[in-house]
Amino acid sequence: RQRWRLDGRALRKLPLHMGLVVTDEEPSYADMASLVVWCMAVGISYVSVYDHNGIFKRNNSRLMDEILKQQQELLGLDCSKYTVEFANQDQADQVLNCQSTLKVLSPEDGKADIIKAAQNFCQLVAQQQRTHTDLDVNVLDSLLSSTNGFPDPDLVLKFGPVDSTLGFLPWHIRLTEIISLPSHVNISYEDFFSALHHYAACEQRWGK
Repeated sequence: RQRWRLDGRALRKLPLHMGLVVTDEEPSYADMASLVVWCMAVGISYVSVYDHNGIFKRNNSRLMDEILKQQQELLGLDCSKYTVEFANQDQADQVLNCQSTLKVLSPEDGKADIIKAAQNFCQLVAQQQRTHTDLDVNVLDSLLSSTNGFPDPDLVLKFGPVDSTLGFLPWHIRLTEIISLPSHVNISYEDFFSALHHYAACEQRWGK
């Protein structure tokens, strides 16, 4: 536990929000749970889990059980409580964690969420609660339900052979650093931390 905390502090920068994106491979609940727990351990505040078939989201209770199991095995019970949210669901579950927040996403939380936000804005205009000139980046952000309360991802770890994020939060990753790894299956902590080290060393020019 001490090593993970020290690793996080040793990096020049940590992502505030990390996306874990599985592309064209069979999702592994145990390996994804390990990645989430490692994110917690090094001090990442927000984590999004995504696969383009929505398997993790449909089976979020199974993923949560695995995360809880690995938390207790790897972190012990000395962490404070944190909130785990599942996108587009009203209820939140309390589990033990290191003050991280998790959302499990599927394709419906990407383009479909943008369409829904646009429809909601049009309804506000029709009801004369907004005008068409009100639409800007901040207004659209406020209308998106899938990432309510979440900052845009700083870093996405993309797993699998497909050279695409396959619909993961298309509006939010304009400035996101994306690192590709061969697979999340049997991934080691060393591979995970190497990706974090790469992110910490990269210079982001924000389009300049």
